[in-house]
Amino acid sequence: MSQDMRVWLRAGVCRFVGMAAAVALVFGTTAYAAEKASKKADKKADTTQQTDKPADKPADKAAPSGDLAAIALTLPDASFSSTPLAYVRANLETPGYKPREPFLAPKDVTDISKGKPVTSSAAPTTGKLEMVTDGDKQYADKAIVTLPAGTQWVQIDLGAANEIYAIVLWHYHAAQRVYFDTVVQVSDDPEFKKDVKTVYNNDDDNSSGLGVGKNNEYVETYEGKLIDTKGEKGRYVRCCSKGNTSDDFNHYIEVEVFGKPVK
Repeated sequence: MSQDMRVWLRAGVCRFVGMAAAVALVFGTTAYAAEKASKKADKKADTTQQTDKPADKPADKAAPSGDLAAIALTLPDASFSSTPLAYVRANLETPGYKPREPFLAPKDVTDISKGKPVTSSAAPTTGKLEMVTDGDKQYADKAIVTLPAGTQWVQIDLGAANEIYAIVLWHYHAAQRVYFDTVVQVSDDPEFKKDVKTVYNNDDDNSSGLGVGKNNEYVETYEGKLIDTKGEKGRYVRCCSKGNTSDDFNHYIEVEVFGKPVK
């Protein structure tokens, strides 16, 4: 090989090496820059997440002010039924998937219905009426009071007029059900013929004859239906229903009334 050829080849190799080094430098720099940008973005994201985290965390509820406190409500075991309820109506309340918020009432409000006498519109076909105020809210058959088909009611005698702040009603809740024409009333008249205050009514077509209701139907759960009665006064509490989505019977497990004596 001639001297000129050797020089030419050596120059070509040098140019190739130089180009390769330049390319490597460019790609290396680009990769480094990309990695740097990625780390910076990640750091920014982490910073953003750390900044947003306190805002995402629900704020602690302020302690009850003045003379208010959460009522002492003990819940039964939850039942996890695998059969969804095939029932749709315009006035059906959307089920909640979070625990109910504590209900606040004056600090001297207590469960004033525990052990109080219970009467009904018809003799129970299963269970005893005293079970409605015995404190057992479980969904087992031994805790259920069953009344016949049609509009039926259970009534609690509180013994004296009380300021009533909440009524919690448990029908059968081992499976998803809706009880029709749920009406809750308060009165000083045991016959409920005068001075009747309706605190809840979801009978939107007045099929039970107690007035057209504006409240929603709801699916039974272990939490029961809590009704805010806003200090309504009365001695007697009456809870009505007219069958349910599973059968024509009326089932009552427990009724708790939270209040205090009228001063």
